[in-house]
Amino acid sequence: MSDLLERLRGRGWRLTSQRRVVAEVLDDGEHVHLTADEVHARAAERLPEISRATVYNTLGELVTLGEVTEVSTDGRAKRYDPNAHHPHQHLVCTGCGTIRDVRPTGSPLTDLPADQRFGFTVTDAAVTYRGLCPACAS
Repeated sequence: MSDLLERLRGRGWRLTSQRRVVAEVLDDGEHVHLTADEVHARAAERLPEISRATVYNTLGELVTLGEVTEVSTDGRAKRYDPNAHHPHQHLVCTGCGTIRDVRPTGSPLTDLPADQRFGFTVTDAAVTYRGLCPACAS
């Protein structure tokens, strides 16, 4: 689960009602990475007067702060990941583009055989799993 709100409070980031609702939408615990339009729609349910520009600006600030990561796959709309400080990989639906956090038991850093490292000192790895979500598979 994301701890975005706690991190932002710890940084002393000014949590206006608009910023707070955007952070709450991102920090909802579903581990689904939303597009900016999806964040706006959910934020507007809680705070009807919130503007699309405010949502976009807040997302941009969160990315600049390093508290949220932009995730883009296969040329689709950017999605926003509040788990910027927790190691994980992504599971992407090739049908609808939904992205979920996953934590495989193996490590992609240690799973790469020595003869496949070509002399590199590997410091990071990004693995993306792809498939169909239950809704797209039915």
